[in-house]
Amino acid sequence: MSVGTIRRALSELTTGGVLVRRRKTGTVVTGRIPHHSLRFFFDYFRLHSRDGQLQNSTSRMLAFDERAASAREAERLALGPEARVLHLHRLRLVSERPVMHEVIILPTHLVPGFPSEPDEVPHRIYPMLWDAFGLRISAIREEVEAEIATETDCALLGLTSPAAVLVLHEVAYDQMARPILLNDHRASTREDVYINEIQ
Repeated sequence: MSVGTIRRALSELTTGGVLVRRRKTGTVVTGRIPHHSLRFFFDYFRLHSRDGQLQNSTSRMLAFDERAASAREAERLALGPEARVLHLHRLRLVSERPVMHEVIILPTHLVPGFPSEPDEVPHRIYPMLWDAFGLRISAIREEVEAEIATETDCALLGLTSPAAVLVLHEVAYDQMARPILLNDHRASTREDVYINEIQ
């Protein structure tokens, strides 16, 4: 294995929080799970159990269609007035327990040949964007709010009104700082906690 390959691997592990470089000590394993790493946006669910453990989730498609972008969507994604988008509404489950529903908006011109059948859309969309369309997400911006649950929230998440939900408005950017995806999440934190760790 070449020295350059080893250096790149060490750099990525350091960026991901698995390794840390210390003066006089060298590069060492941190011994902790890097919840802040973008990799966990791809591989894990960001709602953790109350004891802080990572949880894997599955998804169930509720609605899937192509349509014209709304004015708000076009603004957030820096799209032209005639732009079209894919609209996905999914329910997220942990061990068959509904914990979140989300609306994902993708510009159609960025994902030609996106699966046309809901059952063909993978649980984790971010890795598919890279593998199938070369869209590498390098930054994510979130706005976090708390709201009173709507009738839809209660029906999908098994809540009894009045109840509160955690609302996350997410914009994902590629390496050129171009917004390529919107994801609005509405989650119950009755049994879960959202962890955002900065290192």
